[in-house]
Amino acid sequence: MTTLGSARGTLRDLDDTTRTLVRLAAVVSAGADHEMTAAISNAHDTVPAEWVEELILQTYLFAGFPRALNAMRAWRRVCPERASAGSVGEGAVWRTLGEETCATVYGAFYEPLRANIRRLHPALDDWMIIEGYGKVLSRAGLDLARRELCIVAACAASRQDRQLHSHLHGAINAGVEPDVIDAAIDAFADILDDAHARSVRLLWARVRGK
Repeated sequence: MTTLGSARGTLRDLDDTTRTLVRLAAVVSAGADHEMTAAISNAHDTVPAEWVEELILQTYLFAGFPRALNAMRAWRRVCPERASAGSVGEGAVWRTLGEETCATVYGAFYEPLRANIRRLHPALDDWMIIEGYGKVLSRAGLDLARRELCIVAACAASRQDRQLHSHLHGAINAGVEPDVIDAAIDAFADILDDAHARSVRLLWARVRGK
């Protein structure tokens, strides 16, 4: 039932709508409340409501429920009607979709990742696949390429460098062109302090192979 999963394709340009979404991902994950409120208000005028809601929903994976709840409250003040659909499917469906999405993101590193997470704790492996890559990142409403760009922004803003490294690779594996990742980093770099922005760019240069 892969029709429940995120559409996969190649993202060759960072259009203004996606740029605003990526910047919002960084602010929602690490910005102050007033910054988040302003970014959400700006997104309301320029980004499809379903994209914003899917971004906010996936924020809990990378920044926790409190930030996701606060962001959705702020969003509901400007967009009272729900745009994104609820989850549809049984546990086995989400496991299958989660395995497919995780394998896309991690490519050749997928099997070693699963083995490493199982060694940490089997419950973490289940939650990662079923909850994270299944119920959340395989939802319809936002394609996997844009989801990965938003995850890059969230991990960079919250200084999760290990996860940032993985999802820079993941963005490429999901079909994002390297130049688009460059432009996405430019879109949120001013949110970071100068030293951290440089470290993000250096990490991306290593991943890209420059």
